[in-house]
Amino acid sequence: MTRSPRVVVIGAGVVGSALADELTERGWTDVTVVDQGPLFAPGGSSSHAPGLVFQTNPSKTMTEFAAYTVRKLSGLTLDGRWCFRQVGGLEVATTEARWTDLKRKHGLATSWGVEAALLGPGECAALHPLLDPAAIRGGLHVPTDGLAKAVRAVEAQARRAIGRGARFLGGHTVVGIGREDGRVTGVETDHGFLAADIVVCAAGFWGPRIGRMVGLTVPLLPLAHQYAITGQVAALAGVNDPVLEAGSPILRHQDQDLYYREHGDRLGIGYYGHRPMPVDVDDVLPPAEAPVMPSVLPFTEDDFAPAWRESVALLPGLSGTKVEEGINGIFSFTPDGFPIMGEHRELSGFWVAEAVWVTHSAGVARAMAQWLVDGRPETDVHECDLHRFEHVQLAPDFIEERGKQNFIEVYDIVHPLQPMERPRPLRTSPFYPRQRELGAYFLEGAGWERPYWFESNAGLPATVPPRDEWSARYWSPIAAAEAAATRQRVAMYDMTPLKRLEVSGPGALAFLQGLTTNNLAKSIGSVTYTLMLGHDGGVRSDLTVARLGENVFQVGANGPLDEDWMRQHLPADGVSVRDITAGTCCVGLWGPLARDLVQPLTRTDFSHAALKYFRGTHAYLGEVPVTALRLSYVGELGWELYTSADLGLKLWDTLWQAGTSLGVVAAGRSAFNSLRLEKGYRAWGIDMTTEHDPYEAGLGFAVRMDKGDFVGRAAIEGRSEETARRRLTCLTLDDPAAVVMGKEPVFAAGSPVGYVTSASYGYTIGRTVAYAWLHGELAVPGTAVAVEYFGERLPATVAAEPLFDPQMERIRR
Repeated sequence: MTRSPRVVVIGAGVVGSALADELTERGWTDVTVVDQGPLFAPGGSSSHAPGLVFQTNPSKTMTEFAAYTVRKLSGLTLDGRWCFRQVGGLEVATTEARWTDLKRKHGLATSWGVEAALLGPGECAALHPLLDPAAIRGGLHVPTDGLAKAVRAVEAQARRAIGRGARFLGGHTVVGIGREDGRVTGVETDHGFLAADIVVCAAGFWGPRIGRMVGLTVPLLPLAHQYAITGQVAALAGVNDPVLEAGSPILRHQDQDLYYREHGDRLGIGYYGHRPMPVDVDDVLPPAEAPVMPSVLPFTEDDFAPAWRESVALLPGLSGTKVEEGINGIFSFTPDGFPIMGEHRELSGFWVAEAVWVTHSAGVARAMAQWLVDGRPETDVHECDLHRFEHVQLAPDFIEERGKQNFIEVYDIVHPLQPMERPRPLRTSPFYPRQRELGAYFLEGAGWERPYWFESNAGLPATVPPRDEWSARYWSPIAAAEAAATRQRVAMYDMTPLKRLEVSGPGALAFLQGLTTNNLAKSIGSVTYTLMLGHDGGVRSDLTVARLGENVFQVGANGPLDEDWMRQHLPADGVSVRDITAGTCCVGLWGPLARDLVQPLTRTDFSHAALKYFRGTHAYLGEVPVTALRLSYVGELGWELYTSADLGLKLWDTLWQAGTSLGVVAAGRSAFNSLRLEKGYRAWGIDMTTEHDPYEAGLGFAVRMDKGDFVGRAAIEGRSEETARRRLTCLTLDDPAAVVMGKEPVFAAGSPVGYVTSASYGYTIGRTVAYAWLHGELAVPGTAVAVEYFGERLPATVAAEPLFDPQMERIRR
């Protein structure tokens, strides 16, 4: 466009106003923000939000969103009144489990660059005098956390946007979305049509209703959450300036699902411990009919009774007062707890920015503005992408069940491997009956039941150091036995849950060549490891591409976002992209005896000379037709063996029967992860993201700059491993008994210098392997560092990679 695009933002809450501010700051001034409610408290979640901004989060992305929100709102005022007060945040522990978890959170804060400190009971009480120090074991203090006045922040950002040319229209109800030839044309309101080139839905919990207007599922669930305000608290009388409202840190008592903030001489109490209270968005009253505002429902005192008892126990000064007012306020929850951001694929120009709390509002708005104006956000947002969900995860019942569970777990101590409880089982591979017979311990991912180890292997020898309580959760020493069996004999791994796409048509090769970094113009039967980059050169995904025919390719992908990226770049004709995951299945057969197992089953030559590493072929194993790809993510001889889902059980039984005399075992993802780290294989989304380029991630070998143009090529022109200022680096912990799990901070010379991505005990090498992002000058083998794990700094050493079989002799034989 030669002009600034016309943008209509639906929703004048804290996200919509922040987005208008960010867009106009970047020069897009033809921005209209509409809302059905009055400006600048239109009646959504922003209008009643208590305004807590806590930055520390297991997600680096969410922490960055919150940190930017703190920085931005700290600089805002409205007619001289504050929009954000950096009173700090204090989370206290009343149990040993919570105190231990606060040490982990302190590590997370350090990893993501947030200042934090662990305090004793007396130090906590000095910061928040209402606290009974005898009731707590300690606390985590983040001095840069604080309190946002959400409605003020909305108006302050809106005024800045208006000053640059934006307009805000209250009392405008959206009744339809205009479209023509697959593009959005504007927004129909009860006051007329607003033409637009881009429409952004930032309607909060009304998002699903707007989504229905364009045939888009917006997977969020509105849930009511209790917030109460006490009468005067004697200990606060005359303490706080009425204008400033609060002097003590925002307080969280997560052991009882509670948080607190001061309102002058009164105290606000938020509670997540009550039963989930889902709300049907179609039952929410419009602003003109709601007694208070649409997002505020009547307070249910019985649900709050436990909260009051626990509050008085923690803060004895409350015993002289009582709750004087309260609400059940509606907030948005998603199936995985992350926001929803992205563009509708069937309606170009229609975007969403949903399920965003005040805590992350300005950060999300900035990322959205960068996405719209620059074509990409600076922060990796794959966890928040609209298209991250599988189709089954968009079922209304699934969204409700998972949304309620996320509400329950808001303040729970959640282990990184902890699966959702319901609905399960949902997606199972054809091998599931046999896995259950073998005593599989299942965790869940993307709806799939995934074996992590098998009780049938409990009798196999395994010697591993004892583990601490945290790292021993969702783990078994059986994993060590399965890893040893893979290294010594042969093992069967269920690789079915990995996304498989079929790319076909006369333009398939050219399409994939233009989308990936490696050269795919190879003979039929070739298999190639390659990357997809963003236009800025960041790694969007890593793929394994098998050329199964002249114009047919099977792509091993990381998830729905890869399919979405491909569809964004599809030519008008000549190429088809099809998800074949559900109709197929895969056994990873790996180990030094893999060929001894498979060769007697087939008339196809599986010798090294006939089927080299990174080659594939069609064959029959007994009666089962398979596509055999000679790949190994565990560093051993073997194949990925694919067949159709209807023949999956037959494939498993055929391999199992043939392998019995060879000592074959079924092995799970716990052993798999250990073996792949020993081999130095990366996991996209964990080890590298869009924020990293191939050379920083140690994947320069998958880039062929001489093959022609591809997405991201111009951005990485001139870059190399020598120019990388940071590197994904292999560490081994010095103590053979020490274990870390990922996201821990790394220290050098006493200062934080990076963070761990993946980690697992390396059963073959006898110590924990951790990959970490470090400054380039530290990524030298032999460099001494330390990894902080629950407050303890564990000595570690930078190691040359791969740790296991660096000459690739075991795979290529």
